[in-house]
Amino acid sequence: MGSLQKYGFRIRTRNGLILDNLSVQARDRSEAERRITQIYHYCEILECQENRPAAHAGAADVEGVIALISKTRELPETRSPTDTVVAASADASHSSSS
Repeated sequence: MGSLQKYGFRIRTRNGLILDNLSVQARDRSEAERRITQIYHYCEILECQENRPAAHAGAADVEGVIALISKTRELPETRSPTDTVVAASADASHSSSS
């Protein structure tokens, strides 16, 4: 059993509508085109690209994610702009009532 590849299509439907970014997994391009034409009867295939997966970096990716998570946990707490506005309006209300 061969490995499946991902193919990206741009087609024109029988009603003339252009559809981009249709994605199909198949063993080869002819099988991918056959699947598209089964789904979209009487369509015109305008473009087909084989989407090759990016090379996996393996353990380095996992280590990178762990490092990123560790960095975000070490960051000091920050206030959002809405917290600042609420705090400023609370200070203003206390000083005006005095």
